[in-house]
Amino acid sequence: MPDYIYSDDSIVVVSKPAGLLSVPGRGEDKQDCLWRRVQQRFPTARIVHRLDQATSGLLILALSAETHRNLSIQFQQRIPTKRYQAIIAGVPQQDSGRIELPLRCDWDNRPRQIVDSIDGKPAITDWSCIETYQDRSRVHLSPITGRSHQLRVHMQAMGHPIVGDQFYACEPFISASDRLLLHAEHLGVRHPISGEWMDFDSSCPF
Repeated sequence: MPDYIYSDDSIVVVSKPAGLLSVPGRGEDKQDCLWRRVQQRFPTARIVHRLDQATSGLLILALSAETHRNLSIQFQQRIPTKRYQAIIAGVPQQDSGRIELPLRCDWDNRPRQIVDSIDGKPAITDWSCIETYQDRSRVHLSPITGRSHQLRVHMQAMGHPIVGDQFYACEPFISASDRLLLHAEHLGVRHPISGEWMDFDSSCPF
């Protein structure tokens, strides 16, 4: 079940476990998802944004059409702040940086995404190294844009795929973890009714 971080009459903030879909997929076997689980407790809950099935961490849901509209506009305008924690293969030569590589769907290998300087949509990720180990590093990742698989593809393109990534890593880093080591640990957003800035955090589970 999701971990409930905060709720009021307008919003609910939860931390999604890894392996759970954000919304239903195609087929009877893909109907269980975070949104439906939250609706069991908050029947009017509406999804505002998503996380990959393999990613854990913070999501905000709206409890009315009005708050859903407000939050959706905030995300479109890139107002919310998001920070992820990840463990990546190898040790980067720099301590921090910005990745600007346009992305698009790899139509022959969906749902994989690829870098495409011609047809890709702009994608920007800021990153910084927290800690280094012998053959891997712990990093903070802050997506400025919100493209599908953005953090995963950007880390791969940098030469440091996320450990446990079944799509973009290679051995031995795929089997080094039984899950994708990517967690949405911080979310900042304006309350859709009061306008107050609110910060939410979820401890990294790895």
